[in-house]
Amino acid sequence: MAVTFESTTRTTLGMTELFDLSRSIDAHKDSMARSREEAVGGVTSGLISLGQEVTWRAWHFGLPIRMTSRITEMQAPHYFVDEQVRGPFLRFRHVHEFRADPSGTVMVDRIDFAAPFGPLGRLAEKLFLARYLRQLIEIRNLHLTAGSRAE
Repeated sequence: MAVTFESTTRTTLGMTELFDLSRSIDAHKDSMARSREEAVGGVTSGLISLGQEVTWRAWHFGLPIRMTSRITEMQAPHYFVDEQVRGPFLRFRHVHEFRADPSGTVMVDRIDFAAPFGPLGRLAEKLFLARYLRQLIEIRNLHLTAGSRAE
């Protein structure tokens, strides 16, 4: 079983600016300071691009977590996709979409993931993982758009 959710953010930032901020390793690290997220392999600073990987080390639920993601699709400045290639999930796919709006940009994040551990993982998905991951995405997006008027 898998969980899918979507998060929409509206901002006055331009589409290209937000697209690049969303690919910034440094901005992501800053937005995840609470979980001490750090890029420890692959692209560790600057902008990540198609075919490149980053390995993150962070603390979630009091546990050290490592996850390597690869940019598997990209059409600048409209969308890119990152997918877990190694890490804690059976599957993790994050689609980042950007479209121009009269007041700036609409950013839509679509997350599709599956937890390991069979029935126990499915229970964790429903009880807390989906909500926790949605909150992480929302915190990240607030951080990325902090200099603009988010609607």
